[in-house]
Amino acid sequence: MLRAIQEFFETRIKRPASTLPEAPERALQLATAALLIEVSRADHQVTDGERRAVADAVTRTFSLTPEETAALIRLAEEETQTAVSMYQFTHLIDKGFTPAQKVRVVELLWRVAYADADKDKHEEHLVRRIADLLHVAHKDFIDAKLRARDAVPKPGAR
Repeated sequence: MLRAIQEFFETRIKRPASTLPEAPERALQLATAALLIEVSRADHQVTDGERRAVADAVTRTFSLTPEETAALIRLAEEETQTAVSMYQFTHLIDKGFTPAQKVRVVELLWRVAYADADKDKHEEHLVRRIADLLHVAHKDFIDAKLRARDAVPKPGAR
């Protein structure tokens, strides 16, 4: 997997080698994007709102350009298609992120789940499972859920 990540950054983003982030950082970016994509697919219907939420989360979290974001999402989609389980992604994040960063990932997962204004039970179950695998405390899980819910634009609000 690390080889695929390195190839992605070297061939698709084309940054000079001296400015490339370390391989573990790239792996964490890919793992995070993969989990976001998995949540968007949990209800078997990926909406444009969910796609935008995934792209926005990746762009803002990792300070990527639109081109870098699109390439990372394409690679993450490929990885999720071939992954046997989510463990390879959750394990990387659990070991590589601080507790605060893991809570932020859970909040981003919730934002994707709420992006289509129809939080599905499958999405909720998946976010809960991922939070457990990331060892996010229940209180932090709920707080992240509430922040994500409250960030959703209300119908008719401007």
